[in-house]
Parts: sequence; structure tokens; C-alpha cells
Amino acid sequence: MIVVPILALVVGILLGALLTDLVPKELQPYLGLMVIAGLDSVFGGWRSSMEGKFTTDVFVTGFVSNIVIALGLGFLGDRIGISLFLAAAVVMGMRIFNNLSSIRRIALTRIGDRAKRRKMEAEMQSQQQATEA
Repeated sequence: MIVVPILALVVGILLGALLTDLVPKELQPYLGLMVIAGLDSVFGGWRSSMEGKFTTDVFVTGFVSNIVIALGLGFLGDRIGISLFLAAAVVMGMRIFNNLSSIRRIALTRIGDRAKRRKMEAEMQSQQQATEA
């Protein structure tokens, strides 16, 4: 199941690298903000999936609303003369790092639990073999 998001990420990176000249210079900051907002949603979805709390409707609405809010902040900042691109990027970047640290902790806990379970199973097997002999 993890193969689909990874494949989509690779295809997206390749398309982004190949099609960079198609986006006008004026819209490039907005595109960057959209990518960061999308990544924020993707990592949040990944974390909630690992926690067993993922729902598609929450992910899709969060993905779209993150992008719309980020674009709105960027546009508003352009209109009032304050660069809110950086503020939005910093906030979403912090959220990405928080989600990644949660993902790391969950993964390390699962790996540790799996190792403990294997060790206990091996001990139980050796005890069974000792009692049978």
C-alpha cells in the first residue's frame, strides 16, 4: 500500500523537474507554497495512518484547505505588501517536522515491540524444548 504514495511522489518530482519552465515567474512562489502545503497534508495523513486514525474525507478536505489557505495568505501578503509566503512556509515546515518526528517515534516503537515479541517467542520455544527433553 505504501508503494502508491512513493510512486506518486517520484512521478511528481520528475514532472516538477521537467516542467519547471511552464510556470510563469510570477506564480512560482505560489507553486512553492502549494507544494509545502501539500507535503504538510501528506505527512499528516501518513502519521494519522500509522496511528490508525486515517480517514479519506479528512485527508482530502485537509489537503485542499491547506493549499487554499496557504495561497490565500500568499495572495493577501502580496496585496498588502507583506511577504506572508515565508510565514506560511515556516508554519507548515514546522508541522512537517512535527509529523515526521511522530512518524519516526511510531516506527521505532513498532520496531522495538517487534524485536521484543520475537525475543519472547524464542525464549518460549527454548523453554518448551527444554521441558519436552
